[in-house]
Amino acid sequence: MRIANLPWAALAATFAHTASAQTWTACNPLTTTCPNDTALGMSIRVDFTKGEVNSFVASGTPSYDGEGVSFSVARPGDAPQLISTFYIMFGRVEVTMKAAPGTGIVSSVVLQSDTLDEIDLEWLGVDNGQVQTNYFGKGIVGNYNRGQFNPAPNNQAEWHTYTIDWTQDRIVWLVDGTEIRTQTADSAEDNQYPQTPMQFKFGAWAGGDPSNAQGTIEWAGGVTNYENGPYSMRVKSVAVSDYSTGKEYRYKDNSGSWESIEAIDGEVNGNIGNVDVITITASAASPTGSGSPAYLLVA
Repeated sequence: MRIANLPWAALAATFAHTASAQTWTACNPLTTTCPNDTALGMSIRVDFTKGEVNSFVASGTPSYDGEGVSFSVARPGDAPQLISTFYIMFGRVEVTMKAAPGTGIVSSVVLQSDTLDEIDLEWLGVDNGQVQTNYFGKGIVGNYNRGQFNPAPNNQAEWHTYTIDWTQDRIVWLVDGTEIRTQTADSAEDNQYPQTPMQFKFGAWAGGDPSNAQGTIEWAGGVTNYENGPYSMRVKSVAVSDYSTGKEYRYKDNSGSWESIEAIDGEVNGNIGNVDVITITASAASPTGSGSPAYLLVA
């Protein structure tokens, strides 16, 4: 997540770069040699109403019940999230969820690479009718002109399915199967189109925490009052398709271009059009790539 284009764009342009707990990189291949990224290499569906699965690791304390996984913000510093143990090299993610209510509360769905390429969906707790779509390349925020607010009616009380479909040519954001925005690679600023292997992260945080920069607080809709919480984002299920195959993704150089990515024992874009989906429930194994992990299958 990054502060982006707002209705008050002139004010936003003055803000210092601010990121949530969901946005960071442990090793940046643009500047050093990094370990290969574990590839998903297939399509999976995860039903969180059945409990925790180990294809995602938790930061903070997400909780599970019959409706799925909850990400609750109750006190300063809370930023619960789930982070995939795998990466996708182009692909599609779908999240069936309810956004968290509350002043200053932000619900986030993020695809992010080790080079800080990023594609976002974000919901502000003060706005029950819109979702913000955004993208970044190589951690560069530019002049905060890439974000858009798009229709997402009643996103806090009702279950809706949000989708990011990402290829080398374009990104499409959808709500309940209806396209709300398309960004083409050709129309992106130079070297700003996301094109490196992405992890999948989702969770909630308090942009309105009083300790945050004033610009962040204003973007999030105001100061968060924790006494009125907890504020919870809920996710029922996710579906993830990796449009490439293989076990790992390797950066062959420090250019950050998609052509520089090698799919070990596979092929970049080798999965486009593949409809086979593996369903994961509680206690399923982590992805290992190449289409043959020991998942628990559900009819």
